[in-house]
Formats: sequence, C-alpha cells, structure tokens
Amino acid sequence: MYAILDIETTGGKYNEEGITEIAIYKFDGHQVVDQFISLVNPEREIQPFVVNLTGINSGMLRHAPKFYEIAKRIVEITEDCILVAHNAQFDYRILCTEFRRLGFEYIRPSLCTVELAKDLIPEQPSYSLGKLVRSLGIPVTDRHRASGDALATVKLFKMLLDKDTTKSIIQQSIRLNPKLQLEPRHLDIIAELPSITGVYYIHKADGGIIYIGKSNNIKKRINQHFTNTNQKSKKIQDQVTAVTYETTGSELVALLKESEEIKRIKPIFNRALRRTTFTHALYSFIDDNGYINLKIDVADGRKNPITTFSNKQSGKSFITKVVEDYKLCQKLTGLYKTKTSCFNYDIKTCEGACIGKEPAESYNKRVTELINKNSYKNKNMVIIDKGRDIDERSAILIENGVFKGLGFFNLNYQINNIEVLESIITPMQNNRDTQHIIQSYLRRNNRVKIILFG
Repeated sequence: MYAILDIETTGGKYNEEGITEIAIYKFDGHQVVDQFISLVNPEREIQPFVVNLTGINSGMLRHAPKFYEIAKRIVEITEDCILVAHNAQFDYRILCTEFRRLGFEYIRPSLCTVELAKDLIPEQPSYSLGKLVRSLGIPVTDRHRASGDALATVKLFKMLLDKDTTKSIIQQSIRLNPKLQLEPRHLDIIAELPSITGVYYIHKADGGIIYIGKSNNIKKRINQHFTNTNQKSKKIQDQVTAVTYETTGSELVALLKESEEIKRIKPIFNRALRRTTFTHALYSFIDDNGYINLKIDVADGRKNPITTFSNKQSGKSFITKVVEDYKLCQKLTGLYKTKTSCFNYDIKTCEGACIGKEPAESYNKRVTELINKNSYKNKNMVIIDKGRDIDERSAILIENGVFKGLGFFNLNYQINNIEVLESIITPMQNNRDTQHIIQSYLRRNNRVKIILFG
C-alpha cells in the first residue's frame, strides 16, 4: 500500500518551515482507496515568493486547523504504507520536523518519483514535476497546490509501476528512513553548547576554523549541522572536533560579528557567505515632472542605494508594502507600468501623482519620509538592542552614515554624549555588507530603539 503525498510550505530557513497545505492519496497499486486534503495554519509567516507561487496566503489559513489537529489523521492514513512523493526527501523531512515538534518520532519507508523516473524514463529534458508530467502527457490541474500536485504524482507513479516490468527497480528504491543517529563525539559537542544567541566557530583537529555562523539558538543550529545530509554538512561532520562560541544577546550584533569574522578568517566552508549578501537595491531619481521615483534594481557598487535586499522578491515585497503605508503611486514606484494613471488611482487609493494631479511637493514629502526612515545616510545615531545579560544592552554606533562599531553597556550606565559612547565601542569595518545587514534588521524589527544625536 502506498501513501502518495504533496506538501506546500511557508518557505524560510531549513528545518524552520511550516506546512500550509497537505494532500495524501492512499493507493493500492491500482486505484485510490482513501484520501486526506487540508489547508494547515503554520503559525508562522509565509515567504512572499511562496504566496506568489501557490496562491496560499495567511488570510486563507487563519481558520485552518493547526498541524497537531490533523496529526492523528496523517498517522492513520499512512500507517503500513510506503510514502511516495516527487522529491520525497523534502516532503518526508517536513513531516518528520512537524511531528518532532509534537514530541512524536514519525518513521515511514519512502519512494521518490524523481529517482524512479530517472531510472525508468531516462533522458528526459527535466524531472521537475510540471515539466515531466507535461512531457509524458499526464494532465495536471492546480499546479503548486497540494491536491493537484499529489494527483499528478499518483498518475506518474502508476505509469512508473507499469514501466517496472521486472517489479524490482521500485522494490530496490524503497528507503527505510531510519532515525538519524549522531556520532558520540557530535553528541558530546552539542551537550556543551547553550541555547543562546551568538556567533559560533566550528574547529577541525588542529584548531583551525572551518566554518563560522550565527544563530538565535546555537545548540539547535549545531544539531542541524550534524544531522543535515547535504555535501557541505557531511564534510563539516567529518572534520569537526570542537565548537566555540561568543554570546551576543542581539541578533544584529551576531550578524555584524559573523560578517566581519568571515571576511577576516575566510573559513573554507563559508565561501558562499564571503560573497556580497544582497543582490538588489532601492534607488531614487527625479523625473521630468519633478516627482521622486523609486526603483528596485540589481545592486550596483557604483551607485548609492537607499537600502538593499537579499533578492528581487524581497525588494518587490518591500515596495508593495510602502506603497500602501505611505500612499505612494504604483507607477512612480515601478509596480505598475502604464502611460496613464495607475490602478490605485482608479480605486481612489493614489492621490494622482501618476497623472500630475497631486502636486510634486506634497508627493515628494511622503517619499522623502520613506527614504529617511530606511536610510541612515549622513545620520548620527545609536541602535540600542538586547545585551548578553538581563541588565545589559548592546549599542551599534553610526556616525555621519558610517558604521563605526559596537559595544555593550550596563542599564545603570547613561549614554548621554558621543565621548561616553565612543569609549565603549569596539571599532569594526564599514562596508556594503554591514550597511545591508543593519538596514535589513531595522526593517524587520520596528521596536528597536534608535537614538539620534547631533
């Protein structure tokens, strides 16, 4: 008996994703004998690119059952079944992660239709589900929704069963998915680590640092390094002999320290992180009619951006939000290409800057407010955030738009002038990466305290 499934998730960091939709079809090799389909409230944010891909948004999931409410049904419908999925390693990992959060160890044998298709239908131009079923003439509806993708996988799996004439290839491809067992030395390392925010350093036998990272929970993050199955993690697992760490309390401090340490030490497994951490930026220009226009574009080192983004989608999501928050024009922010009025003007939420109805002076005032809020160019300010202890705070100093460094101070210690502040600051390098880190953090954390000074 087979349980053919597809899962849609929130996206996000590895092992921190949540399920937004699940579809399971119980298949006896000839026909579907049972099914379970449900939206799921993931109790976490859905990444914007996932909303665009699946059409599933937070509003749709507000009244959906949480995972613990459907967990029993999932256990029952998959009991004594082989799990089948397109890229089964992903779906199986997500299910196991959700069950582990409930304190339940979910173990099922599995089959991957990607691997089976490569064996039984070789030389296909692509083995992604959409392209593969299209090339095989298998109809698919509701692409990127759990039910549609799971039904397409049922039809694909039925075809693969027919092509396995010896009935041996599928049998040999079943994975038993035993519970991951950590080596004793890995367990010893994890046992010594705290569940705190900070920067961690992974060392090899001679003491050399092979990887630097930051986490809001160092113990949990190292555990992920030791249980992940990708190539980089396996190499780290082979070479690690010790993990040291530095407590920061603040995620922003951890991000800044991680960036500087990677640039200074250049660990072998941080190659990807040594590259610039952003790809797109927000720029402004004044058009022929005197209006300030905004544009998300590929980051260009020769230009001065207002703020930067990790990817294009992040920038687009930011623009979409500020258009609403500041009542800006879709046309003048690059969201709506038109020679006449923007869509928001037609529904009375744009004041008409797109057709010259709103004076440039009043429109530009709101754009300038947005720019000032999201750029610290020419500003003198201190960002106050969490410290390493309950009676401590961290301080990030920016002078004339330049990041100078960071430090920690006791709550009883008054920071009231620049001389006192500079005495507790440890100097650090200012570069495009630190600017991106600070601006991105401030966008995500509106409650961070900022002190402006002359």
